[in-house]
Amino acid sequence: MSTSLEIRSFRSVFALERRIYRVDTLRLNPGGIPLRGVAYAAALIAAALAAGALPPTSWLDPLIPWYLRDVGMPLAAAMLLGAMRIEGRPFHLAALALLSYGLARRRLDGLAPLPHRSGWWHPPAVLCIPDGSDARFRSLRYRGPGAVLVHHAHLRAEWPSTRRADVTLHPLAGERGRASALELAPGAVLEVRTS
Repeated sequence: MSTSLEIRSFRSVFALERRIYRVDTLRLNPGGIPLRGVAYAAALIAAALAAGALPPTSWLDPLIPWYLRDVGMPLAAAMLLGAMRIEGRPFHLAALALLSYGLARRRLDGLAPLPHRSGWWHPPAVLCIPDGSDARFRSLRYRGPGAVLVHHAHLRAEWPSTRRADVTLHPLAGERGRASALELAPGAVLEVRTS
């Protein structure tokens, strides 16, 4: 009588895992022993032997028999780690991903980590010059070069360079004026006085 094998996902077919089925003439478990589990066992046995020789953990030597401490507990932990999958990954890949996440920088700019900076970034001062579209003049001082377009009625006074401003504008209340453009030379100062 033949039995059919139902495959629900090809992931189980192509998820190849290296296994040891025999050692010389000795046949092992029919399902084989995963090679990753052997590597985990070797690393854990080495860690247990090193921990037994170091002073902070050597006080456990008389409390636990050597065969449990140096062989039994590492083999049990290796079996557990070999069977464990964290989000579909083997233990060593998941632990490496968690470690790299813990050490990585959290702030990104365009999916790239931000460079280290010595201090905080402060935005530069914002220059806001009214364009005259509101109902009144605003007091301001502007140093050229540049051009200024004035839509409201005003009195313009030009002064010699010994004064505080080269050009001053005073608004005229209740009068409607034509738009006029002023061109300022480099270093020339325009002052708008509302009072």
